Amino acid sequence: MKWLLLAVAIGLFPQGEVGVVDRLSIVHKGHPVGSLNRVEYEIPASSLVDLDKFDSYLNELDKRIIQAPRNAVIGDHGGIIPEQTGYKLNKRIFTDRFYAFYYGKGSSFIDAPLTAVYPRVDSELLADIRVKPIGQYVTYYNSRNKNRSHNISLAAKAINNVVVFPGESFSFNQSVGERTKGRGYLEAPVIVRGELSEGIGGGICQVSSTLYNATDRAGLQVVRRYSHSRNVPYVLPGRDATVSWGGPDYSFQNQYNQPVLIRASAGSGMMFVGIYSSDVIEYKPREVPGMSDQLPEEISIEANQNQLTEQ
Repeated sequence: MKWLLLAVAIGLFPQGEVGVVDRLSIVHKGHPVGSLNRVEYEIPASSLVDLDKFDSYLNELDKRIIQAPRNAVIGDHGGIIPEQTGYKLNKRIFTDRFYAFYYGKGSSFIDAPLTAVYPRVDSELLADIRVKPIGQYVTYYNSRNKNRSHNISLAAKAINNVVVFPGESFSFNQSVGERTKGRGYLEAPVIVRGELSEGIGGGICQVSSTLYNATDRAGLQVVRRYSHSRNVPYVLPGRDATVSWGGPDYSFQNQYNQPVLIRASAGSGMMFVGIYSSDVIEYKPREVPGMSDQLPEEISIEANQNQLTEQ
């Protein structure tokens, strides 16, 4: 406590506050989430706060407290599930209270102050942009191939209900994320002939290819697209979009003056993507030929690798 006696001697703390508590306790929703010791944040031989250290703690505390907002979405039965407001640490108010504590004039207990974080998509906006279909596409797959079907369904859910605002770009890899076992993706021991095999997550390229054709029909601007080295049978030649985590990606930009909504679903051997917007959108659709419902030819991964070796 030598530093405290010295602080009293030089007038930093009033004489009546020698018994000031050194530790600041922080709670959130009635539960402790952290604490600060005054000495640990003092620059030696001064009465100043180590701002770098304090800012680092602020960021760490915010990570413990933050609750991300949830956009309004369209549920499985077609109804709108309302948005939820989130919150984060109000760093300005917390800093003011910390300084009051630090200089011995404030409470040693803080209920973490919060700032509301609002979702980008609320129910009103979603109701407006779900009205008008501006581009749709359907492809087909073998639903008896359970692992591949599972991966297709999982990736479709990842892009479903995504809203792309005017001037923004959509990235398939960023939206779907890495395809790992931990995130629910499976190895697909049977793949569609010609399709790039990622091991875990086989079948994903059918989702990205269906999305590409739907967005192309909507007249959206394609930013990045790569084709497989060989034709794949679930789309017409030259109409595919191969993707791989850390590799090829499919992305498009919304150049229109209204947000666009992606609706995607997979089931019963059918992969569907629809692009929707409001009634007032001015868009220029493109002619894109559709696919038949004939199931694509499949081949084992081992056989596919042998064919590539022979070529």
